[in-house]
Amino acid sequence: MDVLNKIPVSEQAPKERAHNFDEVCLGYKAEEAQCEASRCINCKNAQCIKGCPVAINIPGFIEQVKNGDFEAAYQIISESSALPAICGRVCPQESQCEGKCIRGIKGDPISIGKLERFVADWARENNIKPQGAKESNGKKVAVIGSGPAGLTCAGDLAKLGYDVTIFEALHEPGGVLVYGIPEFRLPKEDVVKKEIENVKSLGVKIETNVVIGKSTTIDELLEEEGFDAVFIGSGAGLPKFMGIPGEQANGVFSANEYLTRSNLMKAFKEDSDTPIMRATKVAVVGGGNVAMDAARTALRLGAEVHVVYRRSEEELPARKEEVHHAKEEGIIFDLLTNPVEIISDENGWVSGIKCIKMELGEPDASGRRRPVEVAGSEFVMDVDCVIMSLGTSPNPLISSTTKGLEINNRKCIVADEEYGKTTKDAVYAGGDAVTGAATVILAMGAGKAAAKGIHEYLSNK
Repeated sequence: MDVLNKIPVSEQAPKERAHNFDEVCLGYKAEEAQCEASRCINCKNAQCIKGCPVAINIPGFIEQVKNGDFEAAYQIISESSALPAICGRVCPQESQCEGKCIRGIKGDPISIGKLERFVADWARENNIKPQGAKESNGKKVAVIGSGPAGLTCAGDLAKLGYDVTIFEALHEPGGVLVYGIPEFRLPKEDVVKKEIENVKSLGVKIETNVVIGKSTTIDELLEEEGFDAVFIGSGAGLPKFMGIPGEQANGVFSANEYLTRSNLMKAFKEDSDTPIMRATKVAVVGGGNVAMDAARTALRLGAEVHVVYRRSEEELPARKEEVHHAKEEGIIFDLLTNPVEIISDENGWVSGIKCIKMELGEPDASGRRRPVEVAGSEFVMDVDCVIMSLGTSPNPLISSTTKGLEINNRKCIVADEEYGKTTKDAVYAGGDAVTGAATVILAMGAGKAAAKGIHEYLSNK
């Protein structure tokens, strides 16, 4: 066996998948997973664990995969992660665990994410559940938001014997996992719902259609409803726009709205009650993972799709795998291009987007070279839909209805980095509500840290 090169993973052919919402990556078979696991050199000082925000015992579970004991591998992962089937699909492993892999110094790093996905999928297919607490400790914790931060915090606390209730504002639990990430990257029925069921199997209760700040408040949860602590994992669902002329035209969407209609409300299905615009030519403004998701969704809905990004390909913040898949599927990248105005017809519908070409100047505060406009380079791209994917910020509803909860100038909740303790006693926070929009696994890491903080706080109270 060639120990230097990864075992390749099967995928749908680009021409086929560009017209359906089925999962792109098909995952490893058992023999392939065992072969890939056998490439691991089982380092004594495993750097991959240090690169994992939830500190999974990666060499430990890979060793069990190599030996063919997939149940043991799953239980090792479950000690650290509540959502392995999700993480195996959407985590940026290349910049985290796999980026630290010693095998990758000479040859390809181990396909840690694909192995994690294989193990989690095997466990689901064989009805293997994570191990819960042996007995209750009699204390109640409220978790706000059922996204990756909330689910992780809830799962870890339940394993410690806490009575945990998650309050979710939408009609379905999952947060960004159900409304933000498309079906072709993260199947909802087979993966997300089953992972949530695993968390519930630990004893976690989930109440949907509860908007904290309207239905009830954090102060009421603590003072009237008997909760001993609260974790805020409400995410960052408030979209940002450019503020350019024409953004109010019909046919301009935030990526959040566009993806929510498609992913959570199944608007891509012909019998859906929720309409979604089936455009002929779409401009997606932005270059992150959400932009790739919106672009690839619009493509599957029948449009010619352009990704408009003001920097070069080297600066694209999206995962390389997502950019690669988008290009394979036929999405066009208009790089070093910046929108300056959205043009509409006499009925108020988008008919074009005026752009200007850019060039890279000196580095800015982030270390990336600053885009500078090229004089006289304006042009109009004929489109009938524009999707703005420029990031999100936390909704201020929770912070504005909670006494003593401090926020910063970005409207994010102020919390310490180690455990997510906020400025309000017994209240912890983590994930996008604290950092602004980030990755699923970083939100999970924050949820895990907050569970430790809450446990320490309530143990010493």
